[in-house]
Amino acid sequence: MTDTIFVLNGPNLNLLGTREPRIYGTQTLADIEATLQQRAKALKLALDVRQSNHEGVLVDWMHEALAKASAVIVNAGAYAHSSIALRDAAAALPIPVIEVHLTNIYAREGFRRQSLIGQVSRGSIIGMGPLGYLLALDAAAHLCKGAGAAQAKSQIQ
Repeated sequence: MTDTIFVLNGPNLNLLGTREPRIYGTQTLADIEATLQQRAKALKLALDVRQSNHEGVLVDWMHEALAKASAVIVNAGAYAHSSIALRDAAAALPIPVIEVHLTNIYAREGFRRQSLIGQVSRGSIIGMGPLGYLLALDAAAHLCKGAGAAQAKSQIQ
């Protein structure tokens, strides 16, 4: 059976490529997904990439990951800083959750310097631009294989 990795993207990430390109770059979310799909194929992983601007939808997808995913990569966007519901959904998962932010949240506005998702994630990749997604996928692949998955699950529980 092929491991499936959920890649969940939050609000405004559908605007990548046009939204503040000096901050977020010029790659679109579709560009990032295409690169991830290539890497996933090489790693023999299946990806399920989704984006929503709605908090409850993201929470529902986290719940769905319980039955369908081996790991979750999440760029919750602004919800990383404000959504207790999304934080709690991530905390409930017995599988690795890896947080991604395109920008360095610690070098930005004060309200962005705390991540509720990061508090319960296996790890966070911050400030590496689109490369952060690839690094997160590599980490998820490592954690899903053999002892890495068992170790990740035991540390979450």
